[in-house]
Amino acid sequence: MHQDQSWVKLTESIGDYLAPGMAKDHPNLPVEKAEGCYYYGIDGEKYLDFTSGIAVENVGHRHPKVVQAIKDSADHLVHGPSGVIIYEPILKLAEQLQSVLPEPLDNFFFGNSGTEAIEGAIKLAKHATERPYVISFTGCFHGRTVGALSVSTSNSKYRKFLQPSWLTYQLPYADPSSCPVDEDPDVYFANQLEEAAESLFNHQVEAEEVACMIVEPVLGEGGYVIPPKGWLQKMREICDRHGILLIFDEVQTGFGRTGEWFAAQTFGVTPDIMAIAKGIAAGMPLSATVASKELMSKWPLGSHATTFGGNPIACAASIASLDVIKNENLIENTKDVGQYAFERLQKLAEKHGVIKDVRGVGLMIGIEMQSLGEQEVGDLVMDILNSCLQKGVLYYLCGQKGQVIRMIPPLVVTKEEIDFGLNVLDEVLTELTK
Repeated sequence: MHQDQSWVKLTESIGDYLAPGMAKDHPNLPVEKAEGCYYYGIDGEKYLDFTSGIAVENVGHRHPKVVQAIKDSADHLVHGPSGVIIYEPILKLAEQLQSVLPEPLDNFFFGNSGTEAIEGAIKLAKHATERPYVISFTGCFHGRTVGALSVSTSNSKYRKFLQPSWLTYQLPYADPSSCPVDEDPDVYFANQLEEAAESLFNHQVEAEEVACMIVEPVLGEGGYVIPPKGWLQKMREICDRHGILLIFDEVQTGFGRTGEWFAAQTFGVTPDIMAIAKGIAAGMPLSATVASKELMSKWPLGSHATTFGGNPIACAASIASLDVIKNENLIENTKDVGQYAFERLQKLAEKHGVIKDVRGVGLMIGIEMQSLGEQEVGDLVMDILNSCLQKGVLYYLCGQKGQVIRMIPPLVVTKEEIDFGLNVLDEVLTELTK
């Protein structure tokens, strides 16, 4: 039990200090430290973290090599700003990222958050093409700043009173669950995209005015939907045909989460621009807009800038994190343990009718629920999350109605920890639906 009663009292008055956007999320678990796959609460309990700090702590909380890199960096340099000065960590990180990204993505503009990386990607696309319009896909989430919000459609509440002043266009995201049973999903959704894009170009905006298409290669906040490869390949083809740049939002899918370094490699489709963040630096604020040197050269000095982006301590943490992923074989572990978790969840779905669907790639797994009675499915999911937390496991939710439990443990997770977390979920589902 945490002995500092002033801290305990502070947790009871969180709404007096923090805005609702920070104070009202789930579950506001008061913790005093984290390590590996666990949070340690001020109540003295240990909680298995199946959120990874929302897909951030891919190498686990406070990995010793990352912590040491942060300490060593702080002994030398705390702040940039890059461009005014230059320092080894930012250049060393760029060099190492080049080795794990698909070619020709080899040039970087570093920022602090995923939203900043998205803003940079859109600005780069417009500068490079000298075209005004952007196409995004219904259900995708790209951030909450105004530019990123203009292409985010995972939930209308995020845009309430904030509808962006510039025009964007949306096409439907490929949801395999809607594919007719007698159709090949790759072919079906590729044809759907071809027809939808042609209609858009014929009736709303000419293709030659479109700077870019931006997409989450796996739908994240919108419900953990994994599209067919053929759909993303068709998207690449359409963009190439019309001189449109393709942007992958890999903020949540990057750094081993899907069983490869990036979802671009998982699906075999290379975008022109990539936005990366979250798992990049083991919890330190860092992101990057990534493109080829040739494309990035079309983004002139003064058209974009940053004060804190590419912070030396954050870059040092990222270098250490990349080393951990490589040296501890975390991508291989993600494939192995992810498949194990998926198969266990499929068995749970057979046992519990309240589970509507299980879908996933690597350790990015969505468990879609359905209400079996009058209770709203979003309320049911919250009951499940709260009950799991009481038993020592932290899950999180996603989906337009909050109907999907997302399971995104650190990539260092073991099969034994998967068993514990899914056994708790099994117990909770049994108790709540009996």
